Amino acid sequence: MTLPDSPVLRVAGRPVARYVTRPELPARLAPRPYLHPVTTLAGTAVTELSPADHTHHLGVGVAVPDVEGHNFWGGRTHVHGRGPVEPDHHGTQRHTAFQLRDPDGFVEELRWVAAGTELLRERRTVAATELSDTAWALDFTFALTNGTTGPLSIGSSATNGRPGATYGGFFWRARRQDTAPRVFTADRAGEPEIHGTRADWLALAGADWTLVLAGATERTRRDPWFVRTAEYPGVGSSLASAERLPVGPGDTIVRRVVTVVADGVLGRDEAAALVRKAAGA
Repeated sequence: MTLPDSPVLRVAGRPVARYVTRPELPARLAPRPYLHPVTTLAGTAVTELSPADHTHHLGVGVAVPDVEGHNFWGGRTHVHGRGPVEPDHHGTQRHTAFQLRDPDGFVEELRWVAAGTELLRERRTVAATELSDTAWALDFTFALTNGTTGPLSIGSSATNGRPGATYGGFFWRARRQDTAPRVFTADRAGEPEIHGTRADWLALAGADWTLVLAGATERTRRDPWFVRTAEYPGVGSSLASAERLPVGPGDTIVRRVVTVVADGVLGRDEAAALVRKAAGA
């Protein structure tokens, strides 16, 4: 049974993702809406929810470790001069309403709240589109607006002193398999070569599935990729990799990531062709 606040996205009549808007989670996981399970058209799962290695990884969504000192990522927070510490409280992304709901997508309003204060308002637009008999695309846009009367900024563990820990923004926790997935772009391969770099698209290939992620706006493409394959399979687009991202009162930042979800293992040419089709390039 599908709950009213947990819509299922469909492509060509087939369910490909469930969106959970009000998860029942402990506060330390920074409760927030997420997509899980996400599957290929053949039904192969390509996400994980609260895996043992990182219980705060919740399928596909938006998570940020530092919004003006408040943790919307979950787990511990890296603090200058102290290292990773458990915060007194975590932020929560609260579903407010759906402005639009269709079988292939939705537009949602959210509030980012910490310590009883609304810091950010978000409009999230998600759409699922068929690309071929074996591939579909998840189009994910989020717009974050400073809901306070003063300036705030978004940071990461990297900006707080932990080298390489640039996570924060759109994040996809992929399914762990016996063998670590391959990661590649148009001209690079491997986690060490790609993590922290910019590329128009990035592919993560498991044993029988491939994800191809692309920044679908010029501003999104300027954000470096966060990549993990050896420790765990996960990919994100980093909002604050080298320095904090300021958001003035009433200002809005917008990012759009399009992800191809394909059955089978794609090569570079196939990945590039599908992501061009998905992003409308």
